[in-house]
Amino acid sequence: MAYRVPFVDPRTHYRRYKAEIDGALSDCLENGDLIHRRQLFGFEKNLAAYVGSGDAVGLASGYHALHFALWAKKLREGDEVITVAHTFAATISAIVHVNATPVLVEVGPDHNMDMNALEKAVTPRTRGIIPVHLNGRMCDMERCMAIAKKHSLFVVEDSCQGLGASFKGKRGGAWETGCFSFYPFKALGGLGDGGALTTSDPEIAQTARWLRYNGEDRLTGEFHMHGYTALLDNIQAAVLDAKLKHFDEWVAHRRAMAELYRRGLEGLKGINTPHYPGKEYFDTYQNYVIRSDKRDALRAFLTEEGVETLVSWPRPVWSYPGLNLPNPHLAFTELLCREVISLPMSAETTPEHVDITVKAIRKFTEK
Repeated sequence: MAYRVPFVDPRTHYRRYKAEIDGALSDCLENGDLIHRRQLFGFEKNLAAYVGSGDAVGLASGYHALHFALWAKKLREGDEVITVAHTFAATISAIVHVNATPVLVEVGPDHNMDMNALEKAVTPRTRGIIPVHLNGRMCDMERCMAIAKKHSLFVVEDSCQGLGASFKGKRGGAWETGCFSFYPFKALGGLGDGGALTTSDPEIAQTARWLRYNGEDRLTGEFHMHGYTALLDNIQAAVLDAKLKHFDEWVAHRRAMAELYRRGLEGLKGINTPHYPGKEYFDTYQNYVIRSDKRDALRAFLTEEGVETLVSWPRPVWSYPGLNLPNPHLAFTELLCREVISLPMSAETTPEHVDITVKAIRKFTEK
């Protein structure tokens, strides 16, 4: 159906930046730069500078960034890695695919890792932590890093939804090893899937570069390991590099639209908005996720009103038999699965879109 308010609007986005996107594509095609060429290297350099890390490695997806970051840690069967259950399954799958054991902990009011729950979950078998920066808000990385240091643990940041977000002035992906997704509907999205790993550890960066190209060092031709086919396509890198120049402008727009949502929804009974305390946090609103105790009915009503929404993870991740995960009995995570709903939010979301959405939600709550 055609929505009055689309969740995202890739067609309008393309029309706005057509000249730059087409120029990036033409540069690749006219020069035959399709695989592992200067556009990829330029994007990696610019992304690393933006994040504040020493290096960036372009990969086929955010999942590959998580997988390769863990692979580089040489985990063994029986090793435990702590992460949250309120995340996309790929975060947990990356742990499983390196033969380690995922330990799932609770999240706090901002939907990010509860640091008290993290510390309680550490055992002699724990090797690492994957904090997830969800919806464009970072975890309390100062405390996370302190816990990691206390127990000699590594940290891999799942910053797939956290590009541009910061905690105490330091951006997601710059604290140790960062993992990013450039899925088309991310704030910085490509024309297809893509991802990157950021790190200031040359050994991890080199390992990721070998792994992404079947274990081969492209400069020497030496095979160092059995690897994967997971290189960020040159065309995707070129488009992402062109769009990165506008990213801070898009973040500012998202924050402005989030403030309009906040004002419009303030005081509504049964509606919780994603505006959390803490001046040390800089939120980018990759997603604008509210909670409603009548979520399913609200979503159906918004659809009738022409407002497109999204529900991420309507079931706890451990409830899927195919994932073979034990039930960690996380009550707040279960509650979030029942209540969360993402409202329209993108660089193309307008004040009019927000106004239509807010009025529809108010109309629903009044009924």
